[in-house]
Amino acid sequence: MNFNARFADGLPYAAFLDKYGTADQKQRWKAVYDAVKLNNEQIQLLQGFVREMKVLVTAGAWCGDCVNQCPIFARFAEATDKIQVRFFDRDDEAELSQALAVCGAPRVPSVLFLSEDGYPCGRYGDRTLSKYRQMAATQLGAACATGIVGADDGSLAAVTQEWLDEFERIQLMLRTSGRLRELHGD
Repeated sequence: MNFNARFADGLPYAAFLDKYGTADQKQRWKAVYDAVKLNNEQIQLLQGFVREMKVLVTAGAWCGDCVNQCPIFARFAEATDKIQVRFFDRDDEAELSQALAVCGAPRVPSVLFLSEDGYPCGRYGDRTLSKYRQMAATQLGAACATGIVGADDGSLAAVTQEWLDEFERIQLMLRTSGRLRELHGD
């Protein structure tokens, strides 16, 4: 699949939600978007990015994992003009979703990082390590959580940092690429 060509067909964050989200879903995404807070160090890191990154995301407006992660990508893109994010609906884009399948299924969100000239550089999704640790603690232990009392364990901040770590990893891959260094003369 030519992912670079597909990237051009994707939707920016707001357009994706306008097209696929119900009023209730948009409100949930907005609540998480409003809650995502980048600290000064994170903003400085993003503003220090040198190479352009294309980030292709398969998602679903209905998906809880997408609600809790995709707004993070929008915040990253706002902090630097080096990140371009495009969203694709998992169900409308079955071929793309299958190409980005995780653990044998078109799980969401699935993220594919591309270089400025469209070469795949990395994939990540559907959940971060801290989220899987949280799930394992509640689902695999002697007793499962009842869900009666919610807990704010700082997971949004942890998930934001883990995604930032992955964006930084890809940025460093692009920055140290011999091919791109030759292209840019640096």
